[in-house]
Amino acid sequence: MELTIAAAVASSALLLSNLASIVLASSRLKPRRVIPPPVGPRPPVSIVVPSRGVEPFTEETLARAFSLDWPRYELIFCVAHAEDPVVKLINAAIARYPDVPARLLFGDDRISANPKLNNCVKGWQAARHNWVILADSNVLMPKDYVQHLMAAWRPDTGLVCSTPVGSRPDGFWAEVECAFLNTLQARWQYAGEALGLGFAQGKSMLWNKPMLDASGGIQALAAEIAEDAAATKLVNGLGLKVNLVASPFEQPLGQRRFAEIWSRQTRWARLRRVTFPLFFAPEIFTGAAIPLLFALVAAASAGVSLPTTALCVLMIAYLPECLLAWSKGWYLSPRSVTAMIVRDAMLPAIWVRGWLGGAVEWRGNAMTIRAGEMTELEEIA
Repeated sequence: MELTIAAAVASSALLLSNLASIVLASSRLKPRRVIPPPVGPRPPVSIVVPSRGVEPFTEETLARAFSLDWPRYELIFCVAHAEDPVVKLINAAIARYPDVPARLLFGDDRISANPKLNNCVKGWQAARHNWVILADSNVLMPKDYVQHLMAAWRPDTGLVCSTPVGSRPDGFWAEVECAFLNTLQARWQYAGEALGLGFAQGKSMLWNKPMLDASGGIQALAAEIAEDAAATKLVNGLGLKVNLVASPFEQPLGQRRFAEIWSRQTRWARLRRVTFPLFFAPEIFTGAAIPLLFALVAAASAGVSLPTTALCVLMIAYLPECLLAWSKGWYLSPRSVTAMIVRDAMLPAIWVRGWLGGAVEWRGNAMTIRAGEMTELEEIA
């Protein structure tokens, strides 16, 4: 009897915390809408875009970057090696939009073992304006991209970010990636912000350049193995907050394979474990796998139907998650629930892998991740 009660209580508590995270995230998130320009001066902005390789949506993301509804902005594309195939597409886009100030910079400043951060250094130093956005090359910027970021800046803000929202999946495994990015990771990040625990996300980061330069400049982001973890700690150390945009920006996915998702999720898990171990430890309880296990233990002890119990738990877990995606205009399909189930089946294995060391691949670079360090082993051509 005691085992039945304990398992039932544990399952109920985890399901309630899951529901609470959805409610909290929903309170912070707004459906996609156009943000009007701010009243008063609109400061010029430098947008630094580290690029590597050609992806399925590269031409579209480039075109979007040149089509923003902001009066004064410059684009600074950063590529480590001049022979990278993305160079041809960037040069073509620069020629196609001569009215937008844009530059392409080459070089690899080795300030850390993080190749993306190394790629950004020259862009940060070349930025002409006091407001700088570090934007991943696969972010599909809406016309009001800058407005969204600026609208989230407040007097106590040190950094504004956006989580990626997966869209345009091509195939089932890409739908699984949507389930990871959207109603799991974005949801918990917005729930954390609602509780005063804002964490940076490296996809889009709006900085006040003089503020960061006074705190060590972009080199200060090399203090941690991931630049967003270093950014979070730096901003919090200044007594400021990390804010998220009200409507996160889209990342079109295209095709994905299981191996890609596993590699990416385990890498992120290990980075979170090394940088924020106290927050990573309870991640084992996110998703439906653990509450389902507890519910089945309670049902078996009480002689209740296991299939009925499983169905009830899955409905309680996934119906609110689907409602969150639907209400915010995020990707949702008849296969989304199946993708969520597969995602949650992967989560315990990803969590265990997060505690283990060894090499991972990050944007073509082999890395070894250990507590307190990340060592670059070799660059893969």
